[in-house]
Amino acid sequence: MNAEIFKYTDTFEFESGRQLEGLEIGFHTYGRLNKEKNNVVWVCHALTANSDVLDWWKGLVGTGFFFNPEEHFIVCANILGSPYGTTSPLSINPVTGQPYYLAYPQFTTRDMVKAHQLLADHLQISNINILIGGSLGGQQAMEWAIIEPERIKNLILIATNAKHSPWGIAFNESQRLAITADRTFYANTPDGGQKGLKAARTIALLSYRTYKTYGITQQEESDDVQDDYRASTYQSYQGQKLVNRFNAYSYWYLTKVMDSHNVGRGRHGVDKALSLIKAKTLVIGISSDVLFPIEEQQYLFRHIPKAAFAELDSFYGHDGFLIETEALTNIFTSFFKTDVKGKIIELQRTA
Repeated sequence: MNAEIFKYTDTFEFESGRQLEGLEIGFHTYGRLNKEKNNVVWVCHALTANSDVLDWWKGLVGTGFFFNPEEHFIVCANILGSPYGTTSPLSINPVTGQPYYLAYPQFTTRDMVKAHQLLADHLQISNINILIGGSLGGQQAMEWAIIEPERIKNLILIATNAKHSPWGIAFNESQRLAITADRTFYANTPDGGQKGLKAARTIALLSYRTYKTYGITQQEESDDVQDDYRASTYQSYQGQKLVNRFNAYSYWYLTKVMDSHNVGRGRHGVDKALSLIKAKTLVIGISSDVLFPIEEQQYLFRHIPKAAFAELDSFYGHDGFLIETEALTNIFTSFFKTDVKGKIIELQRTA
């Protein structure tokens, strides 16, 4: 299923003040908006995902699952800078007639949300019943709930944070160093920086999974192995897999976007910003997550006014938010049976 394209005819202005002409936003919708217009589920996707949420969140979104197109109007928009339908560094710059590459404006999670707002207006969506995102998707969802607290009724934040940590920024910087060490990145060609991107992805993998995950899934069956280890081939395979579907320029920019995430910027601090959220909020942390440690979600839980908290015990680390769909379904079911009313209610994993 190909993405639909919304073409924005006015000038798009970034948080930095820089401008973009001819913005296009790729998006998918599933189901129909009901007469009351109160059945919208908006999914914000993470770093290298796309707007086809039925493809990458199987078991959670789709017919027969918790977010069912037969009941909900499900929307997912491709984020700014990502190469799946939205204007990105590989898009044509109307001024030069050539791709932007490194001339693309640097942008933030707030710019991503601004694009989401434009699309929501285009789709005549005045209220979002459920706004959900994990990781970078959670950062976007949080920003949106702060910017437009009246528009968002229920908010689900998974494995995310109020501002990106020095630990997370360091991981991203190491990935960018790998990309820029590949001299072809500066050649400004569509396949520039591919070797660097492959190396960068292998760095990221170490933050997405855990010591235990690798210890079980990549363990050698023989004590006689001296080279070509399973863990080595796995890293190479996963790095190449991303190269085959993504590009180094989008990846470089998107890691900087994640670094920029700080809801307290210009809002008198993080605590003040989180207090602006009016949505009934479910915060989910993953106990084994080394990239977004669970104390970051516990912080959100303490500072968002109408919040509930659930801890997901996953073998998969940060990637658990993409894999543990049955456990997430159980948590969501419990949450929507709970009337928070400003109380802090702790939810435990039910399966």
